[in-house]
Amino acid sequence: MKKTKLTALAAIAIATGLTAAAPAAADPAYDRDPDTNFAHELHTYGIYGQKDYNAWIGKLVCKRLYNNVDHTAFDSAKFIGANLDRHNTTEQNWQFLGSALNYYCPDQRVILDQVAAAQH
Repeated sequence: MKKTKLTALAAIAIATGLTAAAPAAADPAYDRDPDTNFAHELHTYGIYGQKDYNAWIGKLVCKRLYNNVDHTAFDSAKFIGANLDRHNTTEQNWQFLGSALNYYCPDQRVILDQVAAAQH
């Protein structure tokens, strides 16, 4: 259990370090499509899979938060872990969560702050 919390904290630190906004559209390395940008970011974490499926899961994370299905970042990370490749690490699930929040519901990033605050 302690290892999971430490991994979660490390992932939160990484996710929190990500910018809250998507990369500038003027940058030719990025597409204007947020799903493509989301997929590119996931690839930097070694998270692969179908672009549309990953985007769908990312958007569902937000919908579940908005509809109070998930109440915490831990709930969201558990949902992600249950729906992505079983070989993904806990850290990758948290990285996916941070990226999904960045691209699809930045106003929900507060759930990561709540976890970090609870650990102090």
